[in-house]
Amino acid sequence: MDSTRNGVRWTIAGVLLFMTVIVASFIHRVGEPRVMSLAETRANGLFLFDAPRDPGDFSLVDHHGMPFTRASLTNHWTLIFFGFTHCPDICPTTMAELAELKAQLADTEASDARVVMLSVDPARDTPDRLAEYVPYFHADFLGVTGEFADILSFAQRLNAPFRKVSEPTGDYQMEHSANVMLMNPRGDYHGFFRAPLDIPKMRVTLRSTQYLWEH
Repeated sequence: MDSTRNGVRWTIAGVLLFMTVIVASFIHRVGEPRVMSLAETRANGLFLFDAPRDPGDFSLVDHHGMPFTRASLTNHWTLIFFGFTHCPDICPTTMAELAELKAQLADTEASDARVVMLSVDPARDTPDRLAEYVPYFHADFLGVTGEFADILSFAQRLNAPFRKVSEPTGDYQMEHSANVMLMNPRGDYHGFFRAPLDIPKMRVTLRSTQYLWEH
């Protein structure tokens, strides 16, 4: 009788262990990003380069007054948006969308993805001005500015054209690319998200790209 009871206990324990392994495996698979093909990635708005591009050296400054150089891009993913604080529509909309993206990413993915708004209007966008504007959208976002020639050189290397447009009032606006550049943890130009941004698609595509890089 005791042997029968022991047999039943071992059977129940075995079934419970098997079910635990199955459930744990399912949870793990659900938590993993879906690996996307290059065609799916492009359909979702992310254009990846066959070989990431070295942006070269550059010397800029962030809104904390700290140097922003090639080293600032290493050991994490960086999303760079070229904009300016006097922008009436595209810039605030894009910054709000990137804040939404940041909120939708999981904990480790969010901390591994940094957002930089690099000003194309350094004459007006001082570090102090950027410190008022950029963190309004998200406390972790970084504003970057510098000398006009340095910004122009860096923007050209990332295929982010911009130009000054004078207005009849004597004021001016800046025309600029609305794409978001993706820099990988080596600090290389990995690809870009084409505007207009689709945040749900951007999220799953970024997660897939991060996962493929790590594996």
